[in-house]
Amino acid sequence: MLTRHFSTLLSLALLASLISLGPQIAAAQDRTITVFAAASMKNALDDVNAAFTRTNSTKVVASYAASSALAKQIEDGAPADIFVSADLAWMDYLTEKKAIKANTRVNLLGNRLVLIAPRDSRLGNVTIGRDFDLAKLAGGGRIATGDAKAVPVGRYAKAALETLGAWAAAESKFAMTENVRAALLLVSRGEAVLGIVYETDARVDPGVKVIGTFPNDSHEPVIYPIAATANAKPEAGSYLAFLRTHAAKSLFENYGFSFLIKPTS
Repeated sequence: MLTRHFSTLLSLALLASLISLGPQIAAAQDRTITVFAAASMKNALDDVNAAFTRTNSTKVVASYAASSALAKQIEDGAPADIFVSADLAWMDYLTEKKAIKANTRVNLLGNRLVLIAPRDSRLGNVTIGRDFDLAKLAGGGRIATGDAKAVPVGRYAKAALETLGAWAAAESKFAMTENVRAALLLVSRGEAVLGIVYETDARVDPGVKVIGTFPNDSHEPVIYPIAATANAKPEAGSYLAFLRTHAAKSLFENYGFSFLIKPTS
C-alpha cells in the first residue's frame, strides 16, 4: 500500500515537472526568426539562412519584397525580427520611427546598378556616361525598373539618369514595378527591351544579359544596411552575428555582393 502511494506521488511530481517545463520545451522546438529583406537579396540570403540554421538550429522565415513595402509593414507592427534594406533611406525611416534597434545597425553589403536586355536582344554593350541617350536605345520599347518614388532600385536609377542627363527623355518609357525582381522578370520575358536592376539580380536570371554598368558617381552607393527590429526575439542577435562571419561573406560574394565590413570570425 505504501509502495503504491509513493508511486502515485512520484507520478504526480513527474507530471507537474513536465507541465512546468512545457513552455521551455515548446520554445526550444520553435526557435524561429522572421527576416524581412529586400527582393534582390533572395537567392543569396536563402543560402545564408540555410547555413545559419545548420549551425544554430534556429529556423529562418524570410519575406522578400521592396524595402519600402517591408519598412511600412514593420512600422505597422508586422512581426519581423530582422530588416535588410536595399538602401539607407528606408533604414533611416525606421530608425526615426524607433522601429529598429539602432545599436544593431550595420552597413553590410554593396551592389552595382546595371542596364540589362533580354538574352536574345540584338543590343550589344554600351558605354553609360554623360548625355547617355537611354530613350533612343529603347526605341519603341519599355524600360523596366522599380517604382522611382519608393523602391530603392528605381530611386537609384532615376538619380543616375538625372545625373547623366538622360531622365527627361526616357521617363515616359519606364514601366515601374513593385520591386526589382518584378522588373527583372519583365526583361527576362521580353516584355521590356531594357531594364535597370542590380548586378546581383542579372547574375541569377539566365534570360537577361548586362549591356552596361552605371558609373558609381552617377548615384549614391548601393548599400544594404541590416538591423534587428525593436521587438526582435533574442535569437536575432545570433543571426546578425552570423551575417558578419567569413562563412556569410563567402556566400554573399558568390552572388556578386561586396562585403563592406571586416568579418568577425
